[in-house]
Amino acid sequence: MEKYRSRDTLFIGLTLFALFFGAGNLIFPPFLGIMAGENFWPAIIGFVVTGVGLPLITVVAIASVKDGVQEMSKRVHPVFAVVFTVAVYLSLGPFFGIPRGANVAYEMSLKPFLGNSAGPIFLLAFTAVFFALVYWVCLNPSKLVDRVGTVLTPIMLIAIALLVIVSLFKLDGGTGAVADKFSKSPFTAGFLEGYLTMDTIAALAFGIIVITSIKQKQVTDRKQVVRLTLKAGLIAGAGLAMVYVSLGLLGTKMAGAGNYENGGQLLTEAAKTVFGYPGMLLLGVIVTLACFTTCVGLVAATGQYFTKLLPKVSYKQFATIITIISFLIANMGLNQIISVSVPVLVTLYPITIVLVVLSLLHPFFGGARAVYVGSILAALLVSISDGLKAMGVRLPELESLLGNLPLYAEGLGWLVPAIVGAAAGLIADRFILSKLERRQPATDN
Repeated sequence: MEKYRSRDTLFIGLTLFALFFGAGNLIFPPFLGIMAGENFWPAIIGFVVTGVGLPLITVVAIASVKDGVQEMSKRVHPVFAVVFTVAVYLSLGPFFGIPRGANVAYEMSLKPFLGNSAGPIFLLAFTAVFFALVYWVCLNPSKLVDRVGTVLTPIMLIAIALLVIVSLFKLDGGTGAVADKFSKSPFTAGFLEGYLTMDTIAALAFGIIVITSIKQKQVTDRKQVVRLTLKAGLIAGAGLAMVYVSLGLLGTKMAGAGNYENGGQLLTEAAKTVFGYPGMLLLGVIVTLACFTTCVGLVAATGQYFTKLLPKVSYKQFATIITIISFLIANMGLNQIISVSVPVLVTLYPITIVLVVLSLLHPFFGGARAVYVGSILAALLVSISDGLKAMGVRLPELESLLGNLPLYAEGLGWLVPAIVGAAAGLIADRFILSKLERRQPATDN
């Protein structure tokens, strides 16, 4: 077993960047750019906070606990740990992450060449072949996917860099009209838009990979593992931030070129405008292969988790179920998948953020369970209401009550209740629960 060397930090940082940089992440920054218009900079800063900053903090939090997300969420309650972790893997896997990857591949490879004739039957045929290959590779694991991913990531980055650099000089369209949600509070709108990357949730699963890589280099001290994880995370974060800002700027340049339903269409049109059909084809092939490797990894990771959770069901059976569900949801189309994912992410993200922050502050309040329960419960009540509202389910009386909360109109109404819940939990632990525990031995006797 080799010892940890300085260059390993760079290698692990690049590996973490590749894990986060799924092809689906390509579609959100440019679409933000075209919607934010002249309010681009505060919007992209908000996006980077959730798309880069929170995943980095999450990876560090995972490094600070022994068994990753499972142990972290058990601090609330064992039942919560199972429900929360299942929700994380279902979101990353068959419900949103995998179908979105397949749709991005379709949107940027086959659909642009179909023109007006593109219809559901073509998406069905494309995803049938796509998921058949994904399933086959998941049951026949080899180093092929890892090698393809290792080669594709730098190629894709070079292609994106060329596209952005050339477009910034070649495209002279001014910024378009600012979308409603980016007009009043562009930073907050960008912050909420960053939820769609799902990278903070993904960090709960990816963090353990980074930690394992560090520990394999004879690093056993927990504080050193956290420190090295932070350094690697900063490298990955810097790369992600540069990519997101660059793609966002590209989006602002495409404002006068037409109307787009999603970022996939925008990127494809940008490639066509700048490099013509050959460039559009090359970008489509690269993104499709990147989506393929991402989907294989997500099917395998989700299948392995559920096999541990329910050992009586084999990995092959779970891989089959996950692939079929992903295939069916993928045929909803990219816009519909994104639309359906919003209510779930609006509900899940605040809980994830609160859990991660509390884990980092764990030593300062002695790990009191009451603090976790109070804060998570308070945030959950608000985030469920936000999720229902995003689904179109309106509860006027509840919304009127919650509307008095600070930042509620901006979509961050859960923040203050989470802080108050944590404080209430700390007070209860110090002055009520601790006294009951001290009295318990005398009662037993």
